[in-house]
Amino acid sequence: MKLKNKVAVVTGSASGMGRAISRLFAEEGAMVIASDVDLKGLEKVIEEIKNEGGNAIAVKCDVSKLTDIENMINTAVDNFGTLDILVNNAGILDNFLTASEVTDEVWKKVFAVNLDGPMMAIRKALEIFLKNGKGIIINNASIGGLRGSRAGAAYTASKHALIGLTKNVGFQFAARGIRCNAIAPGAVKTNIFSGVSNISEDGYKVAMSGAGINPRNAEPEEIAEVALFLASDDSSFVNGAVITADGGWTAY
Repeated sequence: MKLKNKVAVVTGSASGMGRAISRLFAEEGAMVIASDVDLKGLEKVIEEIKNEGGNAIAVKCDVSKLTDIENMINTAVDNFGTLDILVNNAGILDNFLTASEVTDEVWKKVFAVNLDGPMMAIRKALEIFLKNGKGIIINNASIGGLRGSRAGAAYTASKHALIGLTKNVGFQFAARGIRCNAIAPGAVKTNIFSGVSNISEDGYKVAMSGAGINPRNAEPEEIAEVALFLASDDSSFVNGAVITADGGWTAY
């Protein structure tokens, strides 16, 4: 088991990549704090993990709220004594709104979830990691953070910023035993579009103009395997990096 006796917090665990990461980490021996705003979805994930012999606790968490973030991290420490791995997976889309269309409300909401949440979780986790002299942070970004228009203006900007934060944290704390990396998935079979409404026709048309050259969509479990690599000692010399997992889409 690659994560035996490790304590991991995973945000956005109720479905998609977060669900797959939580299940795989538990299978590999980690004690998982699975968090999401969808408590019913979380309960199903916890049931799956326990049926497979794993150890996990569900915590309802809106990552845009500091009190929820602190409760999530404190739950890990209160129940398992420490924290070893933080996976910032929760994220939302922005209706493909262009810069000329995006509202202050959408901009702030997208940044609150996609950037502010990971920042607050990292800051809280670092309190523990610095005391322990070790810790692993994994930020689930997107190829939208590497390219100019795989979504709307807010999502694109938030994911670029998340990658910048990843690199900053990775280098700033490298000498203190802490690693921080990002995953940049391409198209993945998740329900992230379930929260999307009033899509910008112009924004969507332009953003999806390259969809025809996408080799295929990934299963969430394929991204979970990348997260496992980054969480384990197999990636001991990988830090401040962005691993693109898109089946070659951005290689064109």
